[in-house]
Amino acid sequence: MRSLMIQILILISMFILQPAIASEQNNLETYIVHVDSPDSQLFNDQSQDLESWYNSFLPTTLTSSNEVTRMVYSYHNVFPGFAAKLTSEEVKEMEKKKGFLSARPQQVFSLHTTHTPNFLGLHENMGLWKDSSYGKGVVIGVLDTGILPDHPSFNDDGMPPPPAKWKGKCEFNFTACNNKIIGARYFRNGDGTPLDLDGHGTHTAGTAAGNFVKGCQRVWQC
Repeated sequence: MRSLMIQILILISMFILQPAIASEQNNLETYIVHVDSPDSQLFNDQSQDLESWYNSFLPTTLTSSNEVTRMVYSYHNVFPGFAAKLTSEEVKEMEKKKGFLSARPQQVFSLHTTHTPNFLGLHENMGLWKDSSYGKGVVIGVLDTGILPDHPSFNDDGMPPPPAKWKGKCEFNFTACNNKIIGARYFRNGDGTPLDLDGHGTHTAGTAAGNFVKGCQRVWQC
């Protein structure tokens, strides 16, 4: 009889708690949380200490299984922080913890256009493009996944030498820089080279300052 009563009480508790849990889930919002680096942290993307540090900011009432689903993403390179699903009340509690810097709700932005020159009112034979000599002599810096120096977008035929004041470095393991790619460096521990193995850095650098390559559809198909 006593066992039956316990089972009934458990079922009643589950029915009572279920609406509260559902309500909390509905109030969850993804926040980008910026925190300090831990004092004794060797800062790299392989560190388990960093993951533990991030998890220490999550509400202590969460179970270990919930922590996995609440933690959306851990940032290891540009800044110390993480993205997590939280309620506004949980964020207020998090603000009291040492090392907390800021928390902002995630924002989703949609493209306004895929025709940027027209959208910005840029025309080839008049206005800003022409008045600025189409960017001639401008040095563009791209911080991304690296660059493929042998890509045809970076052929330096007809290009003048780098400006005399240029103090950049070329950290390739071979002579790959030219009058188009006047410098290349790496900043991530363990990489050892600015060579692009992903393609994204080559794509963005080519968009910003690359040559027009006829018939090129993708980075790896030129």
